[in-house]
Amino acid sequence: MIISRTPLRMSFAGGGSDLPAYYEQEPGCVVSCAINKYIYINVNPKFDHHIRVSYSVTEIVEGVEEVKHELVREALKLVDISGGIEITSISDIPSTGTGMGSSSAYTVGLLNALYAFKGKHVWAEQLGRESSWIEIVKCGKPIGKQDQYIAAYGGLQYIQFNPDGAVFTDPVICKTETRVELDRNLLLMYTGITRSANDVLAQQSQKTATDPEVRSTLRTMTQIATHLRDALTANQLEEFGKSLHEAWILKKTLVSSISNDRINDWYETALRKGALGGKLLGAGGGGFLLFYAPQELHQVIIEALPGMQHTPFRMEPQGSKIIYVE
Repeated sequence: MIISRTPLRMSFAGGGSDLPAYYEQEPGCVVSCAINKYIYINVNPKFDHHIRVSYSVTEIVEGVEEVKHELVREALKLVDISGGIEITSISDIPSTGTGMGSSSAYTVGLLNALYAFKGKHVWAEQLGRESSWIEIVKCGKPIGKQDQYIAAYGGLQYIQFNPDGAVFTDPVICKTETRVELDRNLLLMYTGITRSANDVLAQQSQKTATDPEVRSTLRTMTQIATHLRDALTANQLEEFGKSLHEAWILKKTLVSSISNDRINDWYETALRKGALGGKLLGAGGGGFLLFYAPQELHQVIIEALPGMQHTPFRMEPQGSKIIYVE
């Protein structure tokens, strides 16, 4: 039996520039961190040569090509496992439509577990690269690459996406005290709204490829991501909060479905109660709202948003890892 544990993530700035429609023309970049909310993948030998995959439904099939779960099917083919295996998964939070990169974390963790099942150890770069290939190329999902790489590497990272397809992942260097204070001041609230990220991202990719104003906005957002990284390196957390706000205001202009009146009201309420900035995680439309506010104001903000669920978390320094081998 093999169990992998892979962190979910939150992206602070630069989201959208990791889409091929943008980075194939000019470099994109994001600042993201892994958090201590995880997807666990359990892989176990099966007594016969069949394949059993359990998620919202359970599949029992005789061959890889019969597997309906496309991520599992393509991962099995990539790792060259033809049968005799059971695969199950558990997620700490709702696994779809929450803006924390759960689909990519699932793919990264699945690959990690499958390689371990075959007695192989693989590095984070390979996990990020191969899981991106599965989701974007083999499964045709209209997504970017940031989720796969932050799930593979963990930590607090500045990730650059280059026109030749290369991805550079560099840790954000700051004082321990800055990282601790950042953890304390980040406030995560669940909206209770789930949505399909693919629909939002497909619209955004199309507009990125055809609308010069959208491309210009994304270029500005990459500049904010770089500024946000520099603010962390300089231990200027107030500037970090302001950059979050600036990036969110720009992101809302990319596609109309990214936000709505209800989300905007929640956000404005948090600002009035002392938040310096924030954003909706992921592609938009629902999921989790993240705020940066002094810790002593968190309870005030929570009480002002009774329709939302406070979700405590902290940053996770490690990426996908094998936590159990029997």
